[in-house]
Parts: sequence; structure tokens; C-alpha cells
Amino acid sequence: MSGLTLKTFTYMFLVTFLIWSSNFECCIARRGNHWRQTKTFSSSLFKKRAKSYNGNTHNKNHHNGGSNSKPKSPPLSPKSPPPHKNVPSSPPISKPKYSPPPKSYNGMHSTFFNVLDYGAKGDGNTDDTKAFEATWAATCKVEASTMIVPANYTFFVGPISFSGPYCKPNIVFQLDGTIIAPTNPSAWSGVTLQWLEFSKLEGIVIQGNGVIDGRGSIWWQDFPYDNPIDDEEKLIVPLNHTHKPPMPVQNEMGRKMPSNKPTALRFYGSYGPTVTGITIQNSPQCHLKFDSCNRVLVHDVIISSPGDSPNTDGIHLQNSKDVLIYSSKLACGDDCISIQTGCSNVYVHNVDCGPGHGISIGSLGKDNTRACVSNITVRDVNIHNSMNGVRIKTWQGGSGSVQGVLFSNIQVTEVQLPIVIDQFYCDKRTCTNHTSAVSLEGINYERIKGTYTTFGELKTPTVPPIACLQIGKPTNNRIQTDHDIC
Repeated sequence: MSGLTLKTFTYMFLVTFLIWSSNFECCIARRGNHWRQTKTFSSSLFKKRAKSYNGNTHNKNHHNGGSNSKPKSPPLSPKSPPPHKNVPSSPPISKPKYSPPPKSYNGMHSTFFNVLDYGAKGDGNTDDTKAFEATWAATCKVEASTMIVPANYTFFVGPISFSGPYCKPNIVFQLDGTIIAPTNPSAWSGVTLQWLEFSKLEGIVIQGNGVIDGRGSIWWQDFPYDNPIDDEEKLIVPLNHTHKPPMPVQNEMGRKMPSNKPTALRFYGSYGPTVTGITIQNSPQCHLKFDSCNRVLVHDVIISSPGDSPNTDGIHLQNSKDVLIYSSKLACGDDCISIQTGCSNVYVHNVDCGPGHGISIGSLGKDNTRACVSNITVRDVNIHNSMNGVRIKTWQGGSGSVQGVLFSNIQVTEVQLPIVIDQFYCDKRTCTNHTSAVSLEGINYERIKGTYTTFGELKTPTVPPIACLQIGKPTNNRIQTDHDIC
């Protein structure tokens, strides 16, 4: 009995051992097969995910490799592009031509009023003044609305005032077309000192790719000498010691314009006016003027008129505070930027000036008046082919002060008088001597470099004396080094 039991036990043990060995080998085989398929599985999974990403389909079974498989990256989806792949950035912002929205479209931020919907023709001949006035009257009633002057049209517009004592704030004047001024003297009857005027507005914005064309040549031809010439011509002695007065522009039109030449675009008594993107050209007199305004912003603006166009200041500031002007190109026949009495906290940078008469503070104190200017910074500016670089000009007999002025990093090229402080400013009239004057305090110049084209002349000694002021042409007409700066 015991022998039989031992045989039975031995037999069962052998069977059990064989079965266990077979299972062990199969397990090893299955595990080996699984490991070998891991790479293939990942590759096929990536292909499936790529198909899912490209084809907008989804495969939910991404982790069928078993508990011992290596963790995989999360599945790709259209919301997350493949890793380590350069994703193109957004294209740079450009200035596309404006496409007018539907009539009276009430968008998220603005209601639009198009001048074409109010009768404007935009053919360059029809008088569109009434249509502009009607469009403004409608725009003025809606806060943050937009008045549209569309592209690909030329609008003939006479003198017009966009006034706003009762207008809603934050109105946008979207200028993408061209506005031209009349050249018929009858259109300027009466005393007209401005062509386009925006007055007593809050948050007004003039923007776009459009053009304001004052067609000023007819005014320049009729009155080449009606206003005083720049008094700094008295300081200029040409290199060849000859002096020729400017040649008058001949009147080829045979007509007479009014004696008061208008400013092209003026802002008066406004808070937060902004001008950006537009071009103002050929103004009869000043191109862009801010009078009694606060928080003024001007950037990416082009101002253009010939260098011999009389009294055509680029940007004129008067009684205005907290002014920022940058990234603009100014070419005109007078001061690129003129800073007058009552201005404070003015910052000008990255501006190209020329031709013109440079960037000026003044003239101040005319007719025994009091003038106050403070905290003016002009830096990182290029001035070229200009009469002056940076200057301060005051009349005899005035009072008040100019305080806290910095001219920094100014590049001058072919400029006649790079630095001017003239406290005996006088136009072509005869001026009498006075003992009082506008005082100057805290005037700083740094890194004024470049070339000039004429001899300078020191008319009177400075108080206190400035040792580095010299008369005459430098030994070589080249950009000076920091060592040569006063």
C-alpha cells in the first residue's frame, strides 16, 4: 500500500512539475513578446494619434500595453500641437486698409457712422462739408462711437468745427480716406484760423491710414512774406561768406487767398486727445496744433511739407500739459515741434525731424508777456537738413521762466545751428531793447552729435560764461566724440 502511494505521489509530482515548467516558459514567452511589441506599439500609437490630430478623430484606447508598460505621453489632440515642433507665431500687426462695417453696426465697443451714409460723395470735387457735419452730429450723441472716413475716397471739405461741449466721450475719428482743403478764396471768407478743429472733447482719437491735405501751396504763393521770417537767420554766416535771401515763391495761380492762413488740424480745450497713424501734409500754416489740452498723445504720425514752405510748423503746443510725442516723421518749413508758453511735462522721443527749423521752445515773452514752460524732455531724436537743431528763443521785455529742460542724444546732420539759445529773438520788425527777460534755469544738453553746415556766431557773452562755446567751423566736419561735448 505504501509502495503504491509512493508511486502515485511521484507520478503526480512529475505531472505537476511538467505543467509548472510549461506555464513558466509560456509566461516568459508572453512577457518577451510584450516587451518586443512595446516599440512597435508606441510607433503605431503615434501614427494613430497623428491621424487623430490631423483627422479630428479620437481613439480612447491609448494605454492597452498592460501595467508593466512604460508610461506614455498624453495623447495628442487638435488643441495641443505636437511637442518639439515650431509653432508659427501670430503675424505682425500691419495697417490694412479699413473696410467699412455695415451701416450703424452696433459692435462690442462702438457704433459706426459712415460719412457716405450721410451724403458724402468722396469724388474730390463735390463739397462734402455738410455731410461731415451731419455725420459728426450723429456720432457725437453716442459714447465711444466711431465716425468713419473710408479708404479709396477723396473728400473735399471746407472749414469745419467738430465741437463737443455736449458730445459723449471717447469718440473715434477713423480716417482712412483723403480729406482735401478748398483752394477757392470764397471758401475761406471771414476770419478763419483753423481748417479742421476738434474742441472741448474728452478722449477723442484721430486714427487710421488716411491723409489730411491742406493744399497750402496757393497760400504760400500769395503770401511768401506775410509772416515774420525765422530770426535765427541773423546768426547764419554761410561757409563761403555769402548770404542770399530766400527766393519768393511765384504766384502761378493768379488768385488771392485771405491773409490769415489756417492751421490744418487743431485741438482746443480737450482732455486726452490722441492722433496716430495719419499723414498731414501741405498745411497753409501749422500742421497739427494743441491748445489748452491735457494728456496729449501723438505717435506714428507723418507730417510733410516742403522745407521752404513759410511758417508751416509740424506740431505746435500751447498751454498744454502732459504731452507725449514719439515715433513720428516731421518734415516742414518751420519748427518740427514748437513748444510755447503754458506747456509742462512734455516728453518727445524717437522723432525724425527734417527738413525744418528743428525743435524749439518759444518764442516766449513777445509783447512783454509772461511765459512759463517747465519739465521738457527731448531725446533720441534725429534732426537733418534743418536750419536749427534744438533751441530756446525768448523776446526782450518778457517775464516768466523756462525750467527743467533736457535735450539728450540728439543726432544732427547738415544742420546750420545745432544748439541755439537766443534771448534777443526778434522777427523782421525793429525791436527795442528791454532790461527784463524770460529767465532760463536748469537747461541741460547731453550727447548732441553730428555735423553742421555754416559758421556760428557768438553775439554776446553768456552769464555765467561757457568756456566750450566757440566761433567758427570745426577742424573737420565730422561727428564729434563724447570728449567734445560741453
